[in-house]
Amino acid sequence: MKRLLSCEFNFDTVCVELKFSDGTMIAIDTIAVENEVADNMYQRSELDYLICNDPIAYADLILNGNLEAYLKAVTEYKMLD
Repeated sequence: MKRLLSCEFNFDTVCVELKFSDGTMIAIDTIAVENEVADNMYQRSELDYLICNDPIAYADLILNGNLEAYLKAVTEYKMLD
């Protein structure tokens, strides 16, 4: 893989798509990731926020980082009164 040209969330396929200068493409199935990693609605909400607002950070977490550790660090659980 060469230089990253684009990283976008595709609403039609529900995938984060990365396109590289050498013609390769990676499509991350966001539903499969959520089903595998997110245990509750708060974690799913965090992932949805990243997918829509910062797909590059989302892709970086999936490909290079520890997604479970990220979710544990940023997810806030609020009890309903």
